[in-house]
Amino acid sequence: MKTKLGILIGLAAPWLAAAVEPCRIEVVEKGSGWPVPLVELRTTHQVRFVTDNSGVIAFDLPELMGRETWFDVIGYGYERPKDGFGYRGVRLKPEPGKTLKVEVNRTILAKRLGRLTGGGLFAESQKTGRELDGRESGVLGCDSVQNAVHRGRLFWAWGDTTMPHYPLGLFDMSSATTAVQPLTSFEPPLRLKLDYFTDAKGTPRGVAKMPGSGPTWVSGYVSLPDKTGTPRLVGTYVKIKPPMDAYERGLCVWNEATSSFEQHRVLWTKSEATPKPPLAPDGHPAFWKDAQGNEWVLFGNPLPNLRCPATFEAWQDSAKWEALKAQESLTSATDGKPVKPHTGSIAWNAFRQRWVTIFMEAFGKPSAFGELWYAEAAAPTGPWGPAVKVLSHDNYTFYNPRLHPEFTPDGSPILIFEGTYTMQFANHPHPTPRYDYNQLLYRLDLDDPALQAAQRK
Repeated sequence: MKTKLGILIGLAAPWLAAAVEPCRIEVVEKGSGWPVPLVELRTTHQVRFVTDNSGVIAFDLPELMGRETWFDVIGYGYERPKDGFGYRGVRLKPEPGKTLKVEVNRTILAKRLGRLTGGGLFAESQKTGRELDGRESGVLGCDSVQNAVHRGRLFWAWGDTTMPHYPLGLFDMSSATTAVQPLTSFEPPLRLKLDYFTDAKGTPRGVAKMPGSGPTWVSGYVSLPDKTGTPRLVGTYVKIKPPMDAYERGLCVWNEATSSFEQHRVLWTKSEATPKPPLAPDGHPAFWKDAQGNEWVLFGNPLPNLRCPATFEAWQDSAKWEALKAQESLTSATDGKPVKPHTGSIAWNAFRQRWVTIFMEAFGKPSAFGELWYAEAAAPTGPWGPAVKVLSHDNYTFYNPRLHPEFTPDGSPILIFEGTYTMQFANHPHPTPRYDYNQLLYRLDLDDPALQAAQRK
């Protein structure tokens, strides 16, 4: 015989089930139908929802279920048309278990594929019962990436890394590997499995514990053959003390047995006599063979400012390093104004048969450090031709973009790049849940007519 409490629970159970079941909202690009990550829907009472890598939001507000609801749509390059009052948004009626679709127009040249790092890549989809086979890495956020193809694998390393247990996470480079061509598709949703280097408990760990206090950052990450032909993974490290003051710079070499970097040589220690570090391999390397057949590795961020013969022995010998004069500014293909590069990378592109670059503009508009541009050159040292803006942000930062020429087959018109999406260096924006301080991947189609202004013969 049922108790009064059991009867009450039984009567309430259908309502409780309906109340907790979310409404699935899918945000897609108009025309292609591709899901769009990083699109925010905001209610009139300022509750924010952000699409995951599948372009999905699990809407679960009990006060708005079954009610006609207005959502502002904010998408950094993906938008809704303005209404008569200037609002960009959509009116929906969320209901438990229902699926709704929102179309947005892409206004940028680059196509957002999704988030590479951090937690909850498919969290919204999982709330609706899909994408349940995803495995969490334990990493919630990480700073800019370094990549190198080494011994048949693509090595990844990131700067300061956010972990769940405390705001101060890993500060000596988290790292992982993937296949050299890790993607089977260049359309969203993005799925890239990173095999992290972990500790005995299976938690991602730092791989560059250089002596001294403070964080260690590694750049100039590259694999070079030594005199025996053995590939050696190397980098340039810098030691940091608060707030962001570099006090030591040196070279480090990967130990294959311990899967960690080891200090190889100190290049500079800060002092009154030497307050600034000397030129050293830095940024994102690129390989180049000159007209005489000499193999070089070029370093720069974004444009080359140093080169050395592409061997381990030359890399460790500063007498073999040659300073290069990097082009200080490019010209906008739209209005002819100068565009000053800040960070980025270069790569040879077989489809264009030219060198290409994706770079962040210094003090651009509307975002001081969130405007990305594309340009080409016949040689990696320039001169670089007119630049076309491919990605823009409104008061958010997207810095240290990294090209991924290794992702695509030779001759492909698809150019892949990533960068760090962060609220840092912007004017106090609301941090985007899950996305902030993480890496986003984009696709640029080099056969897009909108890029022709940058594609000189």
